Amino acid sequence: MKILLVTGRMAEAQVSAFAGEADVLVADVDVAAFITPDLLLCAAPRGYDLILIPGAITADFREAERALGGKIRLGPKHAADLGIVLHHLAKGEIELSRTIPACLLMEGKMRGEALDQVERLEAGAGSPQRIRGIKIGGSSRMKVLAEIVDATRYCSRALAEKIRYYEEQGADMIDLGIPLDARPDQVIAALQTAKKATNLPLSIDTIRPELILAGLEAGADLLLSLNAGNLPLVGYAVAGANVPAVIIPGPGSISLEENLLMAGEKGISMIADPVLDPPLQGLATSLQRYLLFRRDHPDIPLFFGAGNVAELMDADTAGVNALLAALGAETGASILFTPEFSAKAAGSVHELALASRMMMLAQKRHAPPKDLGLDLLILKEKRCLPEEAMPETFLDAKEGHKYEPDGRGSFRIFLSGGRILAQNLAQNGPIAVAGRNARDILNTLIEKGLVSRLDHAGYLGRELEKAEIALRLKRNYVQDELLWPSEKS
Repeated sequence: MKILLVTGRMAEAQVSAFAGEADVLVADVDVAAFITPDLLLCAAPRGYDLILIPGAITADFREAERALGGKIRLGPKHAADLGIVLHHLAKGEIELSRTIPACLLMEGKMRGEALDQVERLEAGAGSPQRIRGIKIGGSSRMKVLAEIVDATRYCSRALAEKIRYYEEQGADMIDLGIPLDARPDQVIAALQTAKKATNLPLSIDTIRPELILAGLEAGADLLLSLNAGNLPLVGYAVAGANVPAVIIPGPGSISLEENLLMAGEKGISMIADPVLDPPLQGLATSLQRYLLFRRDHPDIPLFFGAGNVAELMDADTAGVNALLAALGAETGASILFTPEFSAKAAGSVHELALASRMMMLAQKRHAPPKDLGLDLLILKEKRCLPEEAMPETFLDAKEGHKYEPDGRGSFRIFLSGGRILAQNLAQNGPIAVAGRNARDILNTLIEKGLVSRLDHAGYLGRELEKAEIALRLKRNYVQDELLWPSEKS
């Protein structure tokens, strides 16, 4: 295939560096994104099977395509991605688009293929247990069990909303954490509400025998947690209901193995929890327990309390949960358990759901979990773009600009209901514009004539962009305050 890469003068060196065997045409324009069909027609390149124009271009090149007699498609937005795009083109692995930049198209294609492969692997996986059709253990994917802490303290509507949120985040099962002071009727009511809100398997988490029995009565699909303190009182009822249970050590010095023996004698379908300890409170030792347990009991599914680590470490959870999922995969875990109890742990269910798929693909490929088509890169990137050279002359930005009030009024910007709000406190009544991205809101404010000063428009653009970043990262947003503390920036 004969390929031509079209660019502007400023990006010529970068494009040439990644062009490989493709030819490069420098259009009569400095900025590549400003290339028009007329400019390309003036250059009149012919004899090419494919002409790649910069991915940031939004113009329609179909007329130019007909005139030049070859395909014109969008390349990547950045020259640094040309190498991988050309590689996939040479192998016939990608069909480019007139409207979607090649980098986004390829990213979506790789992600879709990765998710399809996970589904195929899961469909063919064997497992020693199933909970309402969900495979547990064996070669199946690690399942994410999302806990709602103190579930009986929620009203019915709030509990249903929390369940639906976890389901949207990718949870495979929902756990209702039961406080010690709960009553059996509250457990039954919570499970009834949960069953109306979701078709996912439901568990309850309590050690009190009367609450475990209430959970059985209300149709729980899984029970957390049984040990020597409650097994004599509920064991046969659990076995008779054919409901799997997570077995834990204790009370006191009673070992996990002793409790598993007791549960097995009563005929309970078991999942073992060797207990993952918090960082610097025995985390490494507990991982060793998991490895030894897997060696000695290869057929018993393992429960991995990832939240015990992520909730007790002041670090961004995306990386922590990715690493925990990798450790879970290496130790043979079947269930990844987490709440999103603290603000810093928001997003943990989604992160573990994605990480569990990453680990399944990596294990299939016998390789580290990288270049899979799936990733948990949020604030950092796989590769840096080349830095552009400084122009020979430039102006230093002037400090201390004094803003004058906009005659059309000022705006209060805030987040509400998963959207960004810009509210004009006008004398004739407030006007609010809502959206999920800064561009649409700012364009609407300008189109409606609500902004009259350029410096005010610039200010609103900065604040709305901050609000959008905060929304995407699930951070707090306060107008005129930094997203990150200055000492960390």
